[in-house]
Amino acid sequence: MVKEKLKKWRLILGKDVDAAAQGACERSGDGWDGLSSEEITMDEALAAIYDETSGDAGGAKSQGKGGKGKSVPNLAKWLGDVRSLFPENVVSVIQNDAINKKGLKQLLLEPETLSTIKPDVSIVATIMALNRQIPEKSKENARILVRAVVDELTKLMEQDLRRAVTGALNKKNHSPIPSLSGIDWKRTISRNLKHYDNATKRLIPEKFWFYERQRRMKDWTVILDMDQSGSMADSIIYASVMGAIFASMPALDTKVVAFDTEVVDLTEVCRNDPVDVLFGVQLGGGTDINKSVGYCSQFIENPRKTIFILISDLEEGGVEAGLIRKLTEMHESGVKVIALLALTDSGVPHYDERIAKKVSSIGIPCFACTPDRLPELIESALKGKDLIKLGSDIHSRKK
Repeated sequence: MVKEKLKKWRLILGKDVDAAAQGACERSGDGWDGLSSEEITMDEALAAIYDETSGDAGGAKSQGKGGKGKSVPNLAKWLGDVRSLFPENVVSVIQNDAINKKGLKQLLLEPETLSTIKPDVSIVATIMALNRQIPEKSKENARILVRAVVDELTKLMEQDLRRAVTGALNKKNHSPIPSLSGIDWKRTISRNLKHYDNATKRLIPEKFWFYERQRRMKDWTVILDMDQSGSMADSIIYASVMGAIFASMPALDTKVVAFDTEVVDLTEVCRNDPVDVLFGVQLGGGTDINKSVGYCSQFIENPRKTIFILISDLEEGGVEAGLIRKLTEMHESGVKVIALLALTDSGVPHYDERIAKKVSSIGIPCFACTPDRLPELIESALKGKDLIKLGSDIHSRKK
């Protein structure tokens, strides 16, 4: 038992503690036989990234430049070793550290490297930042990697988001018009339990209840306004998937907009494929939130049936007074306005606190949100619940 614990610490601390580990084993009565062949491979993989004196993974130089020649195949082998030896959550941490600590971003442009990387949100964010530099030979592999992440996020988010929207819009809205797809099964079964036939063990409904689906086509407008600044990369990934899910729902008229100092309407692109949205985003540059909010205002036809979600760090480079005025007008007209400072797994935002306080004073909630909280957020907005209170609740839960 002592030996196994010491081996773990030896892998964590590196080869400089070999002598200390051996001495501790001998004092405990266990013999120290060193690391196994698999543990040696693990040690080498970790040393390539975390040992200050070791060579970089795949031969890349520590000065921040990607390696040349044979370095890419070596890096591909290193990534393969990492994926085979460590659990998935650890793989993501190691490969992200490799990219950020060892200056390997340029190697992400190589098809051999892209094909061996474990897809995750952080890697997609890096590809988004580099997408203008990706050569033709690497674009297909980059797209496959991004597609894998988008598909996984869609799988995780879609069911709960659909349930939240349909639950908020359809509850207690029934119609006598027969439609198999519109049957409210829960209410129909509960109201007909008294007609259960014990002999045949069947429920024989006397009456069916239906939702008014046709009347609720495009009943709400949802506008996603996404900040393209570099700190918002993860948020844009989640928001693009969210936009695509909303766009596929007939009850919602969904608009998706991205901005820096210019405004780009991505509604049709997002409806067709959120992967195209991510390759169309240009991270970095200036920020004109005021201009974007003004552009989005044209989509508001029925304010009380509109949700406007501003996904931004609120670091305004445009006209601040104009931004506050436009948001105030939106809010006072009845639009459900929400400022998401971050939409990430960590839910930790970097934002302009001064402007956030001004926006909050209007009555508009400003908070970070993890993707698992999105369904609750959307359902609450559709049901007309107090979003300021919801934001406070979400904030307190994170503590």
